[in-house]
Amino acid sequence: MTDKRANDRRTSLSGTHTSRLAETEQNRTDCGQSSPFRIAPLLLEHCRDICEWRYEPPYDIYAWQPWELMASLQQEFGDPQLREEQYRAVLDAQGGLCGFAQFFPMAAVTRLGLGMRPDACGQGSGAEFVRAIAAEARRMKPEDEIDLEVLTWNKRAIRAYRRAGFVITDTYERMTPTGEAEFHCMVWSE
Repeated sequence: MTDKRANDRRTSLSGTHTSRLAETEQNRTDCGQSSPFRIAPLLLEHCRDICEWRYEPPYDIYAWQPWELMASLQQEFGDPQLREEQYRAVLDAQGGLCGFAQFFPMAAVTRLGLGMRPDACGQGSGAEFVRAIAAEARRMKPEDEIDLEVLTWNKRAIRAYRRAGFVITDTYERMTPTGEAEFHCMVWSE
């Protein structure tokens, strides 16, 4: 952490949220526009930032609950063991947080879950972002098939996944927190 970031963190008692927002603003970079992505451990500060991300409708369904709630309930990356085993940060070359990845193990398959920082979405770096995550999944489990699920209405994500080398292999309905929804399963064809 740079001296400035460490100093920002120590500002006022009521300024903790503001300092993290300022830090996020300072760390905003091109997210793949001019440099490659790298995969790293998902740190607590990343988790807090991810929980503050807000997407425009209809993508707002991808927002996480507040960090304090996720941590207290040990949900998803709020569970330290699950975070260590399955979740990673996706960083740019300068160490700025661009997104996260989940590597969910299934029988002979690694299913990807992923999220990109809202201001980086729709900016043309999605395919490179997804390729970096898929390559990490391949490195971790070279024998596994790599797939992901995407809601069929999410055309922006489907375009990025196709450009990254994924192909639709199945379409089905399944339950979500908001009811039944239609999904594509997409497999990485490298």
